[in-house]
Amino acid sequence: MSAHGTLFAGMLQEFEGAARILNLEPGIWQMLTHPKRQIIVSCPVQMDTGEIQVFTGYRVQYNVTLGPAKGGIRYHPDVSLDEVTTLAAWMTWKCAVAQLPFGGGKGGVICDPSKMSKRELEALTRRYTAEIIDSIGPDKDVPAPDVNTNEQIMAWFSDTYSMHVGHTSTSVVTGKPVEMGGSLGRREATGRGVMIVAREAARHLGFELQGSRVAIQGFGNVGSIGAELMAREGAKIIGVTDWMGGVQNDTGLDVAKLIAHVAQHKTVAGFTGGEPLAAKDVFKLDVDILVPAALEKQITEDNVGDIKAKLIVEGANGPTTPGAHQALHSRGVFVVPDILANAGGVTVSYFEWVQDRHGYFWTEKEVNERLEAKMCQAFNVVLETAQKFKVDMRAAAYIVAINRVATVTKLRGMYA
Repeated sequence: MSAHGTLFAGMLQEFEGAARILNLEPGIWQMLTHPKRQIIVSCPVQMDTGEIQVFTGYRVQYNVTLGPAKGGIRYHPDVSLDEVTTLAAWMTWKCAVAQLPFGGGKGGVICDPSKMSKRELEALTRRYTAEIIDSIGPDKDVPAPDVNTNEQIMAWFSDTYSMHVGHTSTSVVTGKPVEMGGSLGRREATGRGVMIVAREAARHLGFELQGSRVAIQGFGNVGSIGAELMAREGAKIIGVTDWMGGVQNDTGLDVAKLIAHVAQHKTVAGFTGGEPLAAKDVFKLDVDILVPAALEKQITEDNVGDIKAKLIVEGANGPTTPGAHQALHSRGVFVVPDILANAGGVTVSYFEWVQDRHGYFWTEKEVNERLEAKMCQAFNVVLETAQKFKVDMRAAAYIVAINRVATVTKLRGMYA
């Protein structure tokens, strides 16, 4: 992997700013900016037509100083080693910010799951699992769902691993069906975390979620659940977009009806409860809170001038480019960065891993209460750090995360 890959270079830029403030030792700096392990595998699959297609898969374990690597697996045509490595680095900092005993990992397979049958997806998942099996496990690396993967994919992954090791291992992956050892509250966790930090950030800025105007880019798991929970708190969701288009309603969208529409049509486009909204225009809406919950690099220097929101809560990973972030910071826009804002998912993944290892499961109320406590604690630590060092929340989150990983790296010492 070239260190000059666009996404990874952006991560390094964020890292460097925080590392300089911490006066990080050069040796530790070197260790924390190089991935521990990058795995590239070929996954041959017999397609329904009878032909054999070979898919390329990746698994990157960026850093395992604090514990097993933790991170999702995505199936997407644009998956690359640069993207997966950067996401694994972000997972390292995300787990550290949330004070979880995990390192950072990420996986991906270059494929278009929308053009594959269920049997083909199962065959691909099982082959990919078998190819990386020596490097994963409850104490080594614990995958989870991500873009275009779900509970069913995790069930196949878990079964394949279990068949290889000769016993049922429930804690090798998280995001599983509840019947297989999944945690209650896991599906809603990332969106719930987004709602919690949006509420805390709004209060810090002097307003409440109730009555606030919200726009959301992306209406998958994170965007839809975030919208539902914020609406439940009294926020008005006035605009939503996805890859096909969008909808706006200045008096507030009926989120429950919009979710039902998406379940049927696979897109928010065409929803009759508002006016059509072009995907690129979601950033132009006059709102209090903007939630980018789609893919990376959505808020750029080209469109950052359109943004009117005073609070941005990053539901997606890396939705804001470094240049756009500087522009937002200089304008006084309060940004809750991805490694804090969307840490609800990995936090409840941690809860799932703990429950699996203990063989004792919590109620959904207990899961949500513990998530609330974790997210509020993480938000407050990052906010205090921002105020102490007079930096924005992104730099503060990196300072908290890098300091935690660097401290343990020094305590553990150098193995040679």
